[in-house]
Order: sequence, then C-alpha cells, then structure tokens
Amino acid sequence: MSFGVDLGSSERGQPVELDLGELLSTRLLVQGNSGSGKSHLLRRLLEGSAGTVQQVVIDPEGDFVTLSDAFGHTVIDAASYSLGEVATIGARIREHRASAVLSLDGLEIDDQMRCAAVFLNALFEAPREHWFPALVVVDEAQLFAPAAAGEVADDARKTSLSAMTNLMCRGRKRGLAGVIATQRLAKLAKNVAAEASNFLMGRTFLDIDMLRAADLLGMERRQAEAIRDLERGQFLGLGPAIARRPVLVRVGAVRTGTNNAAPVLLPLPGADAGAELLLNLEPAPREIVAPPPPPPRPAELIRAIEAPPPVPNLPSLDEEERTSRIGAILSGLAATFSGQPAPALYQEFTVGCRMAGIAPIPPLADFRRLFALALAGIDGEEGWAETLALAAALPEEMLAPFLRIARAARDGAPCPDDAELARIYGTASMGRVKRMLGHMEERGVIVIRTDLAGGRSIALPHLGWTSAATEAGRAA
Repeated sequence: MSFGVDLGSSERGQPVELDLGELLSTRLLVQGNSGSGKSHLLRRLLEGSAGTVQQVVIDPEGDFVTLSDAFGHTVIDAASYSLGEVATIGARIREHRASAVLSLDGLEIDDQMRCAAVFLNALFEAPREHWFPALVVVDEAQLFAPAAAGEVADDARKTSLSAMTNLMCRGRKRGLAGVIATQRLAKLAKNVAAEASNFLMGRTFLDIDMLRAADLLGMERRQAEAIRDLERGQFLGLGPAIARRPVLVRVGAVRTGTNNAAPVLLPLPGADAGAELLLNLEPAPREIVAPPPPPPRPAELIRAIEAPPPVPNLPSLDEEERTSRIGAILSGLAATFSGQPAPALYQEFTVGCRMAGIAPIPPLADFRRLFALALAGIDGEEGWAETLALAAALPEEMLAPFLRIARAARDGAPCPDDAELARIYGTASMGRVKRMLGHMEERGVIVIRTDLAGGRSIALPHLGWTSAATEAGRAA
C-alpha cells in the first residue's frame, strides 16, 4: 500500500509528495538552522499522515503538543512520571498503536536524554506481535545523539545515543521509521545520520554543514552555496521516498500551530507615557516603622547553624510489618515489570518505601535479590537458602529466571516456557533465553531434558528437584 503525503510545491509549482510506504523502509533526516522551518516541515508531515500510520513524537520543546487537539495524539508530560512509568507507557503505546507526543520541555537536558532513551527502548524492545509500523519523529536530534561528549552526564549521553542508534540502525525490522531533525549535521552522531536514505536540507550558513549537506544530496561542492540562499520554509529534498534527483520543496501550510510564541516586533510605548512612568518621583507618605530588632550575636548564629531543629522520626515499624510493606511494593513492581533497568526500578522502589514510611530503605544490592525473588514468585517464603547459595555461581541478571525454574522444579510444576523466562529476564529475544539456559547448564546448576513430544523439563541435580515437562511446542 502506497500513500503520498503532500509536502508542498516545487520550484515550478508542481506538488511534491513524500511516499509514506517508502519512508517506513528508508528513514528521513531533516537539517536546517534555527528559523529555517524544520518544525513547520515536521508538522506538515505529521498532519498529512495522521490517521494513516501511528505517530510517536519526541518533543524537547513542547512544540507538537497541539496535535492532540486536532488529531487526538496522547500528550505525555514526562515531568509528571518516573522513568519506570515512562517505559510502561511506551510499551502500552506500542501495543495499542496510539499516536503520542512525549513532551520533555519540563526537564533538564540530562533528564531529557534519559527519559527519551527509556521511552525509545520501550518502543524498540516491544514483543514481536506488537511490531506495527510507526513514524518516530525526533526533533532536535543533536541533543539525543550528540557527535561528541559535552557538558551532560556521560551515562545519559551513552544511553541516549544507544537508543537513537537502535532506532535508526535496527528499528526498520521492528516497524519503527525514524524521522530526525537537527540544526547542525556536524553536531549529530555520524552513525545515526548515515542510516537515513531520504534528506530534506534547509537553510544553513556554516561551511562545514553546507559541504556535508551537499555531499548527502549528491551535489558538487561548488553548488553548496545554494543551501545558504534557501528561504525560510524551503528545503532541498532527495531520496527514494521524495525524488531521485534533488528537488526544491516549498513547504505548504499547516492546520495546527505551536504554543511557543514567535518573536515579533511590537511598537514602543509613547514618549509621554514613558516620561510619566519614569520621572514621576513624588515621595510616598512616610510610614512609622518600628526599629528592627538587634542582630543576633555571632555565638547565637553559630549555635543555630550547628544545631538545626530535629526532624521528627517516622513511626517505627515492627519487622513483620516492615517486611510485609516491602513485599507489597516489590509485588507491584513485579506485576508491571517490562524489562526496565535495575536503577530505574530501584528509584521507584525507594519512592514507594518513603511513601510507606519504611526506614532504612534496603540498598540497591539487596533490592536486586529481593526483586528477583518477587519475580520468581517466592518472596517471603522460607527454605530457599540452599537455592540462593547455588545461584551464586551465576551472573546476577540470571538470578530471577533461575529461581523461577527452581520454584517449578521444587513444586513439580511444568517448566516455564521461553516467553515467561524472557519476561523475567527482561528481554524480547528468544535467542538470549536459549543462551542463558545454555550457560546455566554449562555451569552445572541445571540439566535440561527434551522428550520425544518436544516438551522440556529441567532438573536441579544439587537439590534433587525436577520440573514437569512443558506442553509440546511451548518450550521454544
């Protein structure tokens, strides 16, 4: 199925269309200095394809939230959610094919990068049955895929760059078509920009950006000066979804606008009004004010600084109540777990502990073990010390799948299938599950048996436990 999005008109007044079906396979890069009309072009593309394909917009400035009024996009105010909640929302959007705008304008740049990375990873790691076609539009892409380290935290930069690379390099097979816009090609990571096959180049003035844009458009370097002469809203387009030769595109009008006001000239106030405001210095009636109290002595200030008023302690909890409340928080996290990294989950865990009046809060190392027990469904049970000692031979991330297998083996229940182990392991790859099981077997902690009907059972020889076989065909 082919669908053309009307971008505007060519130099000769002929309509220029973008082939949406081709775009889903080839991706798009938009470049232009501030004020060249990039956001207007993206809005034209989004309005023209709304209702035809799912749209997801990463919006660092809050420019595209107005799409919700005209086209029903869900606006996600990232400042109102934790990273774990953003990942859950991303997975639901992928599942239900809802068009959405992730508004990041209430966050600092480091937090914008972390939030965008978590959201993009949730889209990317969705189960195969949710790989529906979707346009993923990233405005100001140089913020999320910088060409060099800047003043942002190194972990935020690496996480964001990895998510953008996955979107542009590997997203096509998952139905994700990246559309990225940047002010400067020189600031955008090359391995992200290089994956685009369609280009719309707007006005730019720096020589390094003009030459790079000319190279992408297949123009000779002496023709690069033409990019400097483009007007606002004019772009040179090239690519299988646009044209086989560079074509000048004058972007058409849009239905929606931005909430951010454009700078306009306003008349200054009249000279008389200014004089009246600035030169009227009639003294105000004097009020009798009581003299201020004498300043405190230095010794009193020092004592006040050294001994601030104490913060009242939280109500003390007995050990049983504390354990019960921690277990409830862990169970809630396990019920909504969709592969979020441990630090993001721990942040939600600490918030839940503070809200429940739990002090002190278990450290991250204890949280990993407790959360693995909750995922395996054995939180709060006795008699697992020997199993945990056996699990010490495995990497930390394999603890939860191993305990889930051990639970089934101890109860004689059917062995967990690959889909369930993948969910507990925090991956969508069945290949990673098979490698995980192979590693466990190489370490000697499990023995895998497959019967003639294709059912799989797993034994723990150190403990003398063996699970029942899975249903035929469900192991893989």
